[in-house]
Amino acid sequence: MPDGLRDATWRGTAATVKRTFDLVVATLLLAVALLPMAVIALLVAHRLGSPVLFRQTRPGRHGRPFDLIKFRTMTEARDAQGRLLPDADRLPSFGRFLRATSLDELPGLLNVVRGEMSLVGPRPLLMQYLPLYTPEQARRHDVRPGITGWAQVNGRNALTWEQKFAYDLWYVENRSFLLDLRILFLTVKKVVRRDGVSAAGEVTMPTFRGSDASE
Repeated sequence: MPDGLRDATWRGTAATVKRTFDLVVATLLLAVALLPMAVIALLVAHRLGSPVLFRQTRPGRHGRPFDLIKFRTMTEARDAQGRLLPDADRLPSFGRFLRATSLDELPGLLNVVRGEMSLVGPRPLLMQYLPLYTPEQARRHDVRPGITGWAQVNGRNALTWEQKFAYDLWYVENRSFLLDLRILFLTVKKVVRRDGVSAAGEVTMPTFRGSDASE
């Protein structure tokens, strides 16, 4: 078998294994988490208001847009002119808890079941960032985005944008089933320790304005 065909066959098999693993595990996790998610939904409605779910269009594989689903963590608090207050003023302690424990990510398992995301992969960022990426950075979209990823277990939001993209690209180039298992294990440890939830001086990550602006 020619090397090119052999490589293509191996990649296809690896992709099938990854997708099957994602589907089985995400379905099982949804079944187990159904009751806890119902409780979280009630608490979100009581403490933060409606809607309970946060939906936002994000770029998926090859930049194709999809609707990311998470539990809402912010209020709709506004100033006297009706403008939304800064994120730090709209993120109450309950919302911080959901983010620190990654419980806000549980609805994203639906994105995994639907094939829009993977359990492991570069985190899906904002649509408006797409034209700001360098050609190398844009390669993070060669794979499905993930609920967790190599950048998340190596610093999460405490990383700079350049560091985060470097980790994303390393994952794209070195991805494997065993690496995914390692990342999932490390993710559990990170969540328990609540490491790297926020960037310094920020409630999450500062806005990405392009590599030149972030250096």
